[in-house]
Amino acid sequence: MNTLELGVRPLSAALDDFDSAWKSGRASPRTRIDFASPELLLEVLRNRRLDLLRALAGAGPLSLREIARRTRRDVKAVHRDVHALLQAGVLEKTATGRIEFPYGRVHVDFEIEPEAA
Repeated sequence: MNTLELGVRPLSAALDDFDSAWKSGRASPRTRIDFASPELLLEVLRNRRLDLLRALAGAGPLSLREIARRTRRDVKAVHRDVHALLQAGVLEKTATGRIEFPYGRVHVDFEIEPEAA
């Protein structure tokens, strides 16, 4: 089952991964999206958006109306959340305009550090 990894890392760490892949000619076998802060990650993954991911996981490409029906939500609200997830790179839009989450699972990984005194 294909897993999407979501995490929090500084841009420099993501660029280091890119540099390693470029030099080796091999990309990491995992799919990962990193956010600049835990707050940003949690903003993107609000509760209702997690419901969307659950409904879309393994379902194949769906229309906005079908997603709304499956989640028992208003089409306008689904539209707003789907576009936020598209912008974050979590969802994909097919050539026919349908929405797809091409993963079966999501793994979220981040740490919360204490504020500097």
